[in-house]
Amino acid sequence: MTTNGLLIVLMGFLFLFLGYMGVPVAFALIASVLVVTIFTPVSQASMIAQIFNGMDVEALLAVPFFLLVGDLMTSANVTLRMIKLSQTMVGHFRGGLAQVVTLFSMFFAGISGSSAADVAVLTRTLAPEMKREGYDRAFTAALIASAATMANLIPPSIMAVVYGATGNVSIGGLFLGGVVPGLLVGIGLMIYSHFFGPVGVKRKRADFGEFSTAVKEAAVPLMIPIIIMGGILTGQFTPTEAGIIAVAYIVFVAIPLLNFRHLRLMPRDMAMTGLLYSIPLITIGAASAFGWMLAYLRGPAVVSDWIANAAGGNPFMIMLLLTLLFIIVGDFIDAVPAIIIFMPLIIDLTKNADINPVHMGVVIITTLAFGLITPPYGLCLLMASKFVGIKFSKAMLASLPIYIVFFVAITFTIFFPDVVLWLPKHLLPASVGCFPNPNGSGYICP
Repeated sequence: MTTNGLLIVLMGFLFLFLGYMGVPVAFALIASVLVVTIFTPVSQASMIAQIFNGMDVEALLAVPFFLLVGDLMTSANVTLRMIKLSQTMVGHFRGGLAQVVTLFSMFFAGISGSSAADVAVLTRTLAPEMKREGYDRAFTAALIASAATMANLIPPSIMAVVYGATGNVSIGGLFLGGVVPGLLVGIGLMIYSHFFGPVGVKRKRADFGEFSTAVKEAAVPLMIPIIIMGGILTGQFTPTEAGIIAVAYIVFVAIPLLNFRHLRLMPRDMAMTGLLYSIPLITIGAASAFGWMLAYLRGPAVVSDWIANAAGGNPFMIMLLLTLLFIIVGDFIDAVPAIIIFMPLIIDLTKNADINPVHMGVVIITTLAFGLITPPYGLCLLMASKFVGIKFSKAMLASLPIYIVFFVAITFTIFFPDVVLWLPKHLLPASVGCFPNPNGSGYICP
């Protein structure tokens, strides 16, 4: 094995060893990089600078604002209005509360972009009610964790912001491309709950009056995804500016109208958001340094050649092999550092196989979202099992049949790029490489 190969193995071993010893991911990444740097011409100071360079990306400013949107909506109890709307729409189906969990997650995903926030809301609001109706706690934890993953697919997705910022891919295109796999996961979870989940308590169908009242009450918070995506699609503002405007809308419109007393608690919410953002921010910086060193040692080029040779240049086979790689990676590493560490490899394969960058991004994000419910890491499943009060092993067993839903969504996303890219091509054509038709109106898409 070459010197570079040995250094890559050493860096990977140190990261995994420190991680399993309980060292936080960010510090395990930094330590492994600094140790390997000793054996290269690169200075320690330049690697420290690379950590800060990884965080110094303007597009990443969107993340704290989307986190603040979700935190304000949750702590001000505005989300209860969306839960009530979900109940009037699907609460009368078999396994009514299970259906409400999925539909509400689709609504809330369009506001927060954070799976962790989704898990926190659902376990606090719907999990106790599901327990009272006799739902198995393992099923409840598995469903809540699985539904929460849609926050990384349905826009605005924090994972899409990180992917777009580090890979120089259109964030708006990733937002729109994530709609199809997000809907596939949501519909799949509702089908699974209907046929294989607990029966629950049978409710009567809501009449039109109850539905219209619920729509009116939920109209104010449901304007947030319209504001965010409307502004991005019309070119009025960037994703970061969209996050700022969404926060301003909640502070000056939603909370004063729906829960005026909560205004005095906003400093606490903002401080909590800063604390929450500090965790992924240091991880982003550490992963950036790790990825830079990996690229310096030519690791991505070697792995890219292996994958390209194994796939024979077939773009679908390349994406399948990358999916397999990220399913394994997602079992041990959080999605954000995984994206940043492996971005040089993704970029190399995307260019060499002539794959649309937005399509590749949606496939990777969908795969990493699945990693949020797979052991041993499975952040969403860990959180849900803890909050619901069930052993992680039992929640994991209950989630195994749900994996089929994600396999179907990932497979569809890989093999039907025209469907996945339909929204970006029609609403934001420049994001997927389309250009204005020189001979007339419209766009020409490669």
